[in-house]
Amino acid sequence: MFQPVIPLSGNSGWKFLEATYDRQLKSYTDSPQVKMDRDYLIEKFSEPVAVEDFLKDTRLLRVSLTAFDLGGEEWKRGFIDKVLSEVSDPDSTFLTRLNNPKYTAFANAMKPVDGKITLTPAAVSAMATQYESAAFEAAVGEVDDNMRISLNYKSEIGSIVGSSSSESAKIYRMLANVPVRTLLEGAMNLPSDIRKLPIERQADIFKERLQSTFGIKDVSELASPEIIDKAIQRFHVMQSINEGISNYSPAAAALTLLGNGLGSQGSQNLFLSLL
Repeated sequence: MFQPVIPLSGNSGWKFLEATYDRQLKSYTDSPQVKMDRDYLIEKFSEPVAVEDFLKDTRLLRVSLTAFDLGGEEWKRGFIDKVLSEVSDPDSTFLTRLNNPKYTAFANAMKPVDGKITLTPAAVSAMATQYESAAFEAAVGEVDDNMRISLNYKSEIGSIVGSSSSESAKIYRMLANVPVRTLLEGAMNLPSDIRKLPIERQADIFKERLQSTFGIKDVSELASPEIIDKAIQRFHVMQSINEGISNYSPAAAALTLLGNGLGSQGSQNLFLSLL
């Protein structure tokens, strides 16, 4: 199995990962295990699958959940059964009360009809692609969890703050999203004890610090590429400071100089030499 290459921590590592992301993703998805999982997903959903059979098929359950960034949740079969049952009930408010966008997306995509999950070829193809990306991000996390948090943040912040919801609703959604919350807390250098406060107070602090840290008037501005880059950069800087990590070790300095001198293409060539 291909293991993502992240030779540095902090911002230098993040910039390297950004520059080589497409190439590394392809190397990962070309791995035999990932290919077999993708093919298995496509084969199984080529016809309707009974919910009971879906829940019994550990592999199919794992791959499907991973596609919605819920990898590792496959042991919650009773809960997943309830999610699929409730989404089929038009009068149910379960998913609204659960307030978990990932499970909501999973439930809506897999919504059973007459006890069977029936997906179109296009939906199955999209899920397979989602699986590859999510599995790669999980593999990145095994090398450096801060990099996975950054990838999650970059892909999810837009959907959270880009909706027509109120400012307060957007902030509460940020607080409920673990990678988004983790990155922003780190970027704004908020103490972990903030989570012990009443949720209303947490939301007030978040709103104040978002505006003062990033110079924004509306939280929807967090979705702009410039602010996304700034938030991720600040997160890694604060992590390096708090963890006492220097990004200027001899190896890091050499790679940073190489990266600056070679540019994006040079960074990718450097990546190839590290494989």
